[in-house]
Amino acid sequence: MNHTLHYLDYLVFLIYFIIVAGYGYYIYKKKKKATTDSKDFFLAEGSLTWWAIGASLIASNISAEQFIGMSGNGFNIGLAISTYEWMAAATLIVVAVFFLPIYLKNKIYTMPQFLERRYNQTVATIMAVFWLLLYVIVNLTSILYLGALAITTISGINFYVCMVSLAIFAIIITLGGMKVIGYTDVIQVFFLILGGLATTYLALQLVSSQFGSTGVLNGFKLMTQHASDHFHMIIHKENPKFLDLPGLSVLIGGMWIVNLNYWGCNQYITQRALGADLKTARNGLLFAGFLKLLMPIIVVLPGIAAFVLWKEGQFQQEMMKNGSLNADNAYPVLLNLLPVGLKGLSFAALTAAVVASLAGKANSISTIFSLDIYKKIYNKDADEKTIVGVGRWVVVIAMVIAVVISNFLGIDKKGGFQFIQEYTGFVSPGVFAMFALGFFWKRTTSSAALFAMIGGLMLSFFFKFLPGFANLEGLNAIGLSVMNPDSGLFEIPFIDRMGIVFLICVIGMVIITLANPKSVDNPKGLAIDASMFKPSLGFTVGAVLICGVLMALYTVFW
Repeated sequence: MNHTLHYLDYLVFLIYFIIVAGYGYYIYKKKKKATTDSKDFFLAEGSLTWWAIGASLIASNISAEQFIGMSGNGFNIGLAISTYEWMAAATLIVVAVFFLPIYLKNKIYTMPQFLERRYNQTVATIMAVFWLLLYVIVNLTSILYLGALAITTISGINFYVCMVSLAIFAIIITLGGMKVIGYTDVIQVFFLILGGLATTYLALQLVSSQFGSTGVLNGFKLMTQHASDHFHMIIHKENPKFLDLPGLSVLIGGMWIVNLNYWGCNQYITQRALGADLKTARNGLLFAGFLKLLMPIIVVLPGIAAFVLWKEGQFQQEMMKNGSLNADNAYPVLLNLLPVGLKGLSFAALTAAVVASLAGKANSISTIFSLDIYKKIYNKDADEKTIVGVGRWVVVIAMVIAVVISNFLGIDKKGGFQFIQEYTGFVSPGVFAMFALGFFWKRTTSSAALFAMIGGLMLSFFFKFLPGFANLEGLNAIGLSVMNPDSGLFEIPFIDRMGIVFLICVIGMVIITLANPKSVDNPKGLAIDASMFKPSLGFTVGAVLICGVLMALYTVFW
C-alpha cells in the first residue's frame, strides 16, 4: 500500500494552502480596523455572517478524532456512533433557542465572565484556570497528536514535521483573530466535506466491486446486508459495546449532558456566536445543525465499509498494529487507496479539519487568558492594544506547550474518539449543572455552584475508579452496571455515569440553595423573559425539518 503522496497530491494540497492563506489575508486586510480592540480580535464582533458562524462551528468541532476515531468506531460499533453527530444537531437547536438569548441579552463574551456575573469571581477564576489547563493539556494536545499521527500515516511525512507544521499553520490563522478564523473556516469546511465525500465514495465503490457490483447505492445496500449488526442506532445490553453507547441513554440520558455542555457551555464553541446579533447567531447554529446531519456519511460510513472489506479478507495486515487489530487504522487505509489527486484532496480535508480545530481552540485559550485572567487579575488597566498583544503571545505559547506535551501522549485501546469523550465526561456533569441552574433559577448560589464544580468531578472519579461500587446488588438489579469484557469487572457506562452525577449535582445545588435564606433575593439572577426565547418563523421551519430527519433516521435504523 502506498504511504506517500504523488507530486499531483502535493499540488492539490498547495492549492488548498494558498486559497486558505490568501483568503485569510484578504479578510484580515478588508476587515482590519485602525485600532483592533479585544472584542473584534476575540469575537469578530458583528462581522461574521450566519453561514460563517455555522461553518466555523463545524470546522472547529470536526478534527482528527472524528475522521480517525469515529471511523474506527464505525468499524467496531457501526452506525450507532453517529448518535454523537445526530444528537448534536438537536442540541444546537436547544442552544440556539434557550442559551444564546441569555448570553447575548446579558452581554456575555466568555464563559468565566458568565460565571463571575452569575456567581462570583472565585467561581469564575477557578473555572478559567481549569478550562485553560483542560484546553491546553488535553484538547489542544490531543488534536495535534491525533492530527499529526493521521497525516504521517497517509503521507509518510515525519511525525514531528507534521506536528510542527500543523502548529505553525494554525498559529498563522489564529493571529488574525476570530474574523479570519471564522471566514477561513468556510473554506476549510468546503475541503473537509469534499474530501470526506470522496473517501466515502471510494469506500462504497470498493464494497460494490468486492461483491461483483457497481455504484455507491449498491455499495450501501451491500453493507447493510453483510454488516447488518452495524446498522442499529440503539445497542442492547448483551452487546460488548454497550459500555460505550448504553441503549436508550443516547436518546434520553447522559448523551444530552455531553452535547449540551459541549455546544452550550464551551468557550471553544459558543465564542463563534457571541459576537453576533441573536438572529444571525441562531441561523448560524441552525446551519451547523444541518451540516451535522451530513457528518456520519463522511466519518462513519467509511469505517463500516472498511469493516465489511476486512471481513471479506481485505486489509488484513494494514488493520494491524503491534500484533492486534486496530480499528483506528480504517480511515487511513482507505485514504491510501485513493487515486492521485483525490488523495491530495482528502489529505487537504484532513489537514483542514485539524488546523481549523487547533485555531479555534487556540483562540479560545487566548480569549479566556487575556480577558478573564490577565485583564481582571494581573493588569486591570490594560488598554485594548495590550490585551490583543497578550492574546497573540498566548496563542504561540499554548501551541508550543501542546507540541512538547504531544510527545508523551498515548491513546488507550478504546480509540481516540471514545477516549476523549469519556475523559472529558469527568467534568461535563458538574459544569453543565452549574450553568443550567444558573440560567433558569435565580436563587442558585455561588456555594451551590462550587459544590457542582468540585463535587461533580469527585463523584465522576468515584464512580469510575471504584468498580467494586458498581457490583452492589442494587445497581445490577436496575441495570446500571455491566461487565467490562476486558477487565472482568462491573462498570457503569460513562454516559450513564454522567447522567447520574448530573442529577446528584442538581439535587445538591437545590438543597444548598434552599438552605440559604438570602437566596430568595439573589441579586446575581440573570435578566430573563419569555419573549427572548421565541425563534423566527424561518428558524422554526428549519428546526422542525432537522427534527423530522432525525426521527426518520432513528426509526429506520432503530
